[in-house]
Amino acid sequence: MADQLPGLSPSEQLLIGLTRLGQAVRLSTWHHTGPVRLTPLQADILLFLAGDRRPRRQGEIVTALASTAPTVSDAVRALAGKELVDRQRDRADSRAVTLTLTEAGRAEAERLAVVPPPLGEALAALDEDTVAAMLRGTTTMIRTLQHHDAVPVSRTCVTCRFYRPDAHPEDPRAPHHCDFVDAPFGDGRLRVDCPDHEPAVFPDDAPAREP
Repeated sequence: MADQLPGLSPSEQLLIGLTRLGQAVRLSTWHHTGPVRLTPLQADILLFLAGDRRPRRQGEIVTALASTAPTVSDAVRALAGKELVDRQRDRADSRAVTLTLTEAGRAEAERLAVVPPPLGEALAALDEDTVAAMLRGTTTMIRTLQHHDAVPVSRTCVTCRFYRPDAHPEDPRAPHHCDFVDAPFGDGRLRVDCPDHEPAVFPDDAPAREP
């Protein structure tokens, strides 16, 4: 019987697998530093700023990347020194500094957004249904972890006020609806990071919102 097999449970095996995938992504980042020799954190900051063209405060980066203020400050200082990030005083609060990408920073972010060949081949090995199932599971886990303040708030569909799950039960390939673009979509189009995300309001004891 399957439940009599020795070893870790399927959930524990999944957690190990996710850890290995995370390691692979980080290693890929180290090997993909490019001519300006970015650290993984510096690369993450560039990609974060590229995801939303609005000027962002340094504190937003600290929260989004689950880092610390001194660590992010050092990384931003290095990026400014490499002329990839521009720092300006916030018009609404002169004590705060806002960050935007320079032209060189945007070019570097575009380079970083290209999936390296090993990861690209790994993704290409997945069929459409597998990708959809993995997105559904990933967004559900992120929502649950956010509910317990175990990860930074992510701009996922399942935490967005525009997301209506299972609004179209008659269409199993596109059962959900996005009110922002007023269109149905399926699990394969679930967003883990969407620039148009607006947080939904959930009661403190609300369960994870299923995709």
